[in-house]
Amino acid sequence: MNGLADILDNKVVLVTGGTGSFGKNFVKFLLSNCKCKKIIIFSRDELKQFQIGREMNSNDNLRFFLGDIRDLARLERAFDGVDVIVHAAALKQVDTIEYNPFEAVKTNILGSQNVIDAAINKGVEKVLLISTDKASQPSNLYGSTKLCAEKLFVSANTFSKGKTKFSCVRYGNVIASRGSIIEVLLQSQNDEKVYITDERMTRFWITLERSFQLVSFALRYMEGGEIFIPKLPSMKLVDVFDAVVPGVKREIIGIKGGEKLHEVLLSNEEARHAVEINDYYIVLRDSKYFPKDLYKKYYMHGKKLSPDFLLVSNLNDKWLTVKELRGILNLE
Repeated sequence: MNGLADILDNKVVLVTGGTGSFGKNFVKFLLSNCKCKKIIIFSRDELKQFQIGREMNSNDNLRFFLGDIRDLARLERAFDGVDVIVHAAALKQVDTIEYNPFEAVKTNILGSQNVIDAAINKGVEKVLLISTDKASQPSNLYGSTKLCAEKLFVSANTFSKGKTKFSCVRYGNVIASRGSIIEVLLQSQNDEKVYITDERMTRFWITLERSFQLVSFALRYMEGGEIFIPKLPSMKLVDVFDAVVPGVKREIIGIKGGEKLHEVLLSNEEARHAVEINDYYIVLRDSKYFPKDLYKKYYMHGKKLSPDFLLVSNLNDKWLTVKELRGILNLE
């Protein structure tokens, strides 16, 4: 778990979206496990910055930078002297984005390009995008904007010429993250009725701790242009309800616009240029503009995937049980 210590010691690390569920907890992880020279939380929410500052007792290594990733000049100011960036800022609520589509484009796509431009301009060493399984074969605008962000990050390595490395991590639903179905259910345990979209639905699930392991792995090994994907368990939506609100009456309301029955973490097309190493799949950039030997270490130590390989939540060989989820949520 402490795999970041030797690569982030005495480094300046900035987290965009640092007041979100992932960002806030990742900063806590860094403060506990690394000897960073400085950790910067970059976000547009002054109230949450104030609350986190109090919660973390204004740690001497912690700084707060108020700004929006839509503002390139502000990013360039924030990135001055920064060594490593974890880019977690995004609009993420599927329903809200469907109703406000161009706002998501401005933040998730144009904002990500601003992060790229500012990082190159300021000579940042490594920049890692936090992506989502919804970016793989997307069916809604949120997934589409994250797919675009992935493509921008991968291609950015062509223009940075190796001076700044850009890569991505992609994972599924974070257990009990802010605004998630599990958080909603935890708040509904005493309700007379809860609402379920479709009993056939499955999703990939990840704990915050596992996401930190993924980020640690990616920051350690990234050469630029990779998409790092963890091997995650799936869980049926009905089992999530059984774990969190057992016995509460359910009403089926149908799949919402843009939702899938099952999510894809790794597509057939990506599998053609991906490798498997331990608990991870790594999608490597297939481009004539990349040096041929850039990914030599992956081909030496990794296992090539079958061209028809597909990682989809309903056909997974790893499953999270009701008992395991209750244990993670401390409901036992």
